Amino acid sequence: MSNFYKPHRNPNWNYGGPNWRLSRSKIDLFMACSRCFYIDNKLGTARPPGFPFNLNSAVDKLLKKEFDLHRAKKTPHPLMKAYGLDAVPFKHSKMDEWRDALRGGITYRHPATNFLVCGGVDDVWVAPDGELIIVDYKATSKDEEVTLDADWQIGYKRQMEVYQWLLRKNDFKVSDTGYFVYCNGDTDKEAFDSKLEFEIKLLAYTGNTGWIEPALLEAKKCLDSDKLPRAGADCDYCTYRKATQEVLKLAVNENEK
Repeated sequence: MSNFYKPHRNPNWNYGGPNWRLSRSKIDLFMACSRCFYIDNKLGTARPPGFPFNLNSAVDKLLKKEFDLHRAKKTPHPLMKAYGLDAVPFKHSKMDEWRDALRGGITYRHPATNFLVCGGVDDVWVAPDGELIIVDYKATSKDEEVTLDADWQIGYKRQMEVYQWLLRKNDFKVSDTGYFVYCNGDTDKEAFDSKLEFEIKLLAYTGNTGWIEPALLEAKKCLDSDKLPRAGADCDYCTYRKATQEVLKLAVNENEK
């Protein structure tokens, strides 16, 4: 087993353990495949994670530093001015905590399920009327224009909606409209010259958090059950597990002949 992937979770991090939290990513996992969600959080075996994108993490870190300079001065970032957005980075004593997913991020104890729902936001901006704006940083590199139109980007949208919901549950006034700061690496340059330049766009998204309460109740029902849920229709992990079981069964039958 590699040092990167540790499949079996400590019981304290499984459902019912004292340290268990329903993170934004766990909610997204439930929406994508309730079986994988159950195996992870109830049975304690996690999906293999994707390898970390260090370049994306570097872009996130630099953007946070850049917006923090304007946060300290309570001034708008040039990107806000370029898009005609009347806002400044939000200054709050808990901002560092909200942005740190390892510390829990923004948290809320959901009364109907007793789930401690949490998520680490990239940034929060504020309009002159005090309404908060959720912001998420994204980095990519592709020739076409960056959009939010791909089917797989539903995870991005749910991510933003969970953050909007969490801050509202913490008694903040939050705009339905959030923004993705989308950085697209420019590969049209004649030479690398030891630097990668990005085209940065601000993409607006109007969130709808109406799905979250029903999803939490369904997730609670799922975890309280002793029955393994159905696999997600488009879940590659479940498809792989099923295919593996089939070929192993065939191999065993062949060996027994």
